[in-house]
Amino acid sequence: MPDYGELFLLVSPRGRRSLRRLTQGQDIHGADGVIPAETLAGTDFGTEVRTLLGAPYRIMRPTLCDLTRGVKRQTQILYPKDIGYICMRLGVGNGTRIIEAGSGSGGLTVALSWLSGERGHVYTYEARQEFYDLCGRNLAWAGVGDNVTRHLRDIGEGFLQTDADALFLDLRTPWDYLGQVTAAVRPGAPLAFLLPTVEQVSLLLAALEKGPFDDIEVEEILARGWKPAAGRLRPQDRMVAHTGFLVFARKQERSADFEARKPLGTRERKRQKALRELEDAREEARDGLDLGENSG
Repeated sequence: MPDYGELFLLVSPRGRRSLRRLTQGQDIHGADGVIPAETLAGTDFGTEVRTLLGAPYRIMRPTLCDLTRGVKRQTQILYPKDIGYICMRLGVGNGTRIIEAGSGSGGLTVALSWLSGERGHVYTYEARQEFYDLCGRNLAWAGVGDNVTRHLRDIGEGFLQTDADALFLDLRTPWDYLGQVTAAVRPGAPLAFLLPTVEQVSLLLAALEKGPFDDIEVEEILARGWKPAAGRLRPQDRMVAHTGFLVFARKQERSADFEARKPLGTRERKRQKALRELEDAREEARDGLDLGENSG
């Protein structure tokens, strides 16, 4: 059962889900009647509670997914489908020290704080005061943030950490800050970037290829729900499709020997063959010119 001050999820028979905080003396009012706070405090999670008019509601313990969906937003949102994959790719767990920029509304910050645990730490950077304040309020609302240090700082001035385990960058021009990124994380650290357009991804890839980065991947996550009805199973009419491009990489020094031993794709093989043929043609031309001069 929820304690006073704790968040809980209230689900109606019509499927409406409401994330509430249980406050002593503050009853829940709705179209189906009133649910007294004392009644909620005495109801176990996973059971039903009834309004004074007799309408049933289910009471559930909120998950991390519910919390990230429930934060107050003033910025572009990150969906749970992206948040979960980002955290897995960055290896976020109890003990991880991770940098995030910018904080935005704090949806990802909530997840990072939850997952990095008591032994981990989150360093989140935001240059705008209103988003810095909003992120702080959302962390407090979600009941996390003890392991979060928030910085109101332009990362163009550099990060204040030098040995972070991972880093996530959600900025319009991430290629402008790769120098600050490499200075903030330890060698081999995984990195993630979120970008909305193909043009931005191309510019970032061009910058990453100059190093010191490798293990580069570009992905997008599409989530399609299905109607859970036995005998009538089919996809939902709507889906959460493209919400952004995710670019992953690692801080990695490169060597000419390592690069030379990589297998080439079809495009690279054709390019090398064309370069060899061009060089052979030039050599033949030079040989012909030398023979002509000797004959003369």
